[in-house]
Amino acid sequence: MNARDALPSKILLDESEMPTQWYNIVADLPEPPPPALHPGTHQPAGPDDFAPLFPMALIEQEVTTERYVDIPGGVLDVYRLWRPSPLFRARRLEQLLDTPARIYYKYEGVSPAGSHKPNTSVPQAYYNHVEGITKLTTETGAGQWGSALAFATAQYGMECEVWQVAASYRSKPHRRTMMQIWGASVHPSPSEVTEYGRSLLAEDPDHPGSLGIAISEAVSMAVADPSTRYALGSVLNHVLLHQTIIGEEALLQLAKVGETPDLLVGCTGGGSNFGGLAFPFLREKLTGGMSPEIRCVEPAACPTLTQGEYRYDFGDTAGMTPLMKMHTLGHDFIPEPIHAGGLRYHGMSPLVSHLYEQGLVSAASIPQTECFSAALQFAQAEGIVPAPEPTHALAAAIREARACKESGEEKVILTALCGHGHLDLASYEQFLSGEMVDLELPQSRIDEAMTSVPVIA
Repeated sequence: MNARDALPSKILLDESEMPTQWYNIVADLPEPPPPALHPGTHQPAGPDDFAPLFPMALIEQEVTTERYVDIPGGVLDVYRLWRPSPLFRARRLEQLLDTPARIYYKYEGVSPAGSHKPNTSVPQAYYNHVEGITKLTTETGAGQWGSALAFATAQYGMECEVWQVAASYRSKPHRRTMMQIWGASVHPSPSEVTEYGRSLLAEDPDHPGSLGIAISEAVSMAVADPSTRYALGSVLNHVLLHQTIIGEEALLQLAKVGETPDLLVGCTGGGSNFGGLAFPFLREKLTGGMSPEIRCVEPAACPTLTQGEYRYDFGDTAGMTPLMKMHTLGHDFIPEPIHAGGLRYHGMSPLVSHLYEQGLVSAASIPQTECFSAALQFAQAEGIVPAPEPTHALAAAIREARACKESGEEKVILTALCGHGHLDLASYEQFLSGEMVDLELPQSRIDEAMTSVPVIA
């Protein structure tokens, strides 16, 4: 038996080994990312510009250059409900693929909400609660973020109001039920609750919605009430900061079995899951501790990094948020209703976009039928039904494992299985029935959406 085959397939950390700091990659970058800009003046946005949306503690985390940020005890207490999360070696998948590659996946589906999103929803709710805020508003696509925030606000006795992209609201009703169980109120977006939503429904009563539209609705309600703030599940620096507990744990777990990754792949929509896994490994790469290739994987129908432009754009459709330098398809872009609802965002995290521009990470886009085919292989081998979003990373990992079979190379592949798909079975039904089709994005659609993106000198 090969010595590597004798290693455990499930690698655990004791509760005492859970990291007590988040990692801020900005401290180690060769060049800092461009600042967010005020939407009116186009000058760098300051704390006062963010104050109507976020508590000061999160604003400070958004702009900090400190390498590490301590995790408050009140957050660690909730984290312990599911953290540390397990790292698995996918031995049965390796055997199915007959590959010499060793595939590891960090499983975040063990959280109460079934995804990685509580890693940031809990601290966001905590910091708002400490500052006396009683209600949070937000948007959600497939529903993982909305359910995570509903769970988090319940821990601190807060209200939660969610705008869910209409296409997902209709296709994933049980996500809505989960949010309501934790006490949240949920609206399809565009909705009749806001003036902006009503204007869109007047033009198209069956509007499918988008994350950008849902953000606009949630933001408009937050800024109108001094006891309410807004919470975002991806994209911003402080969100990715909170997610780095994933990668910090994975580093400790791989060290226990003497492994370092040759390739790290993560599904990428707004960037929080990818950044959470990748940033601590990128720190080690920048300091010479290891040298993995780090790859973002996005949907072919919403290819923000691989086809979007790197420029300043709004984070929402109505143009209410600060301008961020990011890869974007245009804030007016309405993505096709693919099944990976959490990856249907017009922009990419400014931090991830900056890393891509600096050549520190690569990117690929994969059509959804290949992703669901990979999901079936994974589920049948490993027993876990993945959420549609991480199937993109699984498809990329399987591509690489097959290449290793051809070359005979024994690569170590690491990915994050950022959630389970128990509430996404309608998507699997469509794939199994042969009704799922791939949706390619024509360049003309991007060009049209980009016409409304501001021109910043």
